[in-house]
Amino acid sequence: MSKQLDAIKYYDRKTGQLCRETVMGDAAIKWAYQAMSGKLFSHFLFGSSLLSRILGWYFDSSFSRVKIAKTIADLKIDVSEFAKPQDAFSSFNDFFTRKLKDGVRPFSKNKNCFLSPADGRLLVYNDIMSDTRVQVKGIEDSLHNLFGCEIDDFNDGKVAVVRLCPADYHRYHFPCEGTVAEPVKVKGKYHSVNPVALGSKEQIFCINKRSYTLIDTEKFGRVAFMEVGAFGVAGIHQTFSGTRVERMQEKGYFNFGGSTIVLVFQKNTIEFETDLLENSRKGIETLIKVGETIAHSARESQEPAQS
Repeated sequence: MSKQLDAIKYYDRKTGQLCRETVMGDAAIKWAYQAMSGKLFSHFLFGSSLLSRILGWYFDSSFSRVKIAKTIADLKIDVSEFAKPQDAFSSFNDFFTRKLKDGVRPFSKNKNCFLSPADGRLLVYNDIMSDTRVQVKGIEDSLHNLFGCEIDDFNDGKVAVVRLCPADYHRYHFPCEGTVAEPVKVKGKYHSVNPVALGSKEQIFCINKRSYTLIDTEKFGRVAFMEVGAFGVAGIHQTFSGTRVERMQEKGYFNFGGSTIVLVFQKNTIEFETDLLENSRKGIETLIKVGETIAHSARESQEPAQS
């Protein structure tokens, strides 16, 4: 029998309130992952990029502009943050991958602070091994399977998982300065990361299309930055170039669809903020914004962390 999920709740760090998540496409996703008739088609829907590419064509077209106003209203998106007016978007994907006004995502100037790379809902984990199974809303993924190779550099380290929703700003940024190698692409499928899908199918993050970049830093050791695609995300777009990156420099963006960022840290390099640890121990995600402090360096004495 399919597992039925209760309402998805998260902790809003800004307001201090426990909130209920509005899930876009809830009925269709429930059919695909929970109804017997939908499960019969799930392999054809999510097993290849075809449907995601068809949707990508539509959301890149001017025909999709009709969906913008309703999405903003349904998901209560703050249009005052947009870098350009709502009626200036040429397509739904143009809106979905929107840039923000300068200054609307402030961040600490203390370089010992590790910053959130994206807007989203965050869970954190301590003391992971390469075969540790990291749970995210009902599924468990082995880090070894997630990267598709041995990751002994990160034994006894830590993990942060940022789950982006359609309401979120979908560009992501480097959370610290450092030196990077070329992103490594891992082939995969296109399952939804909607909470209903995560609770109904095992190991979605291990089988979805993904890409990761290793960042060598002075303050935080080596950090693995992984983007996980999803249904509707036929491509993960990297916009940075070169081998040296700065804090809050744009790294890339996701097209329409749910998506996730996984950060993996080496042993004894960072300490997560207390509120994030407490919420994660209860299995509750914390709503964060790009640039907020989520951890600090464990390698030296710190100035007071600022969000």
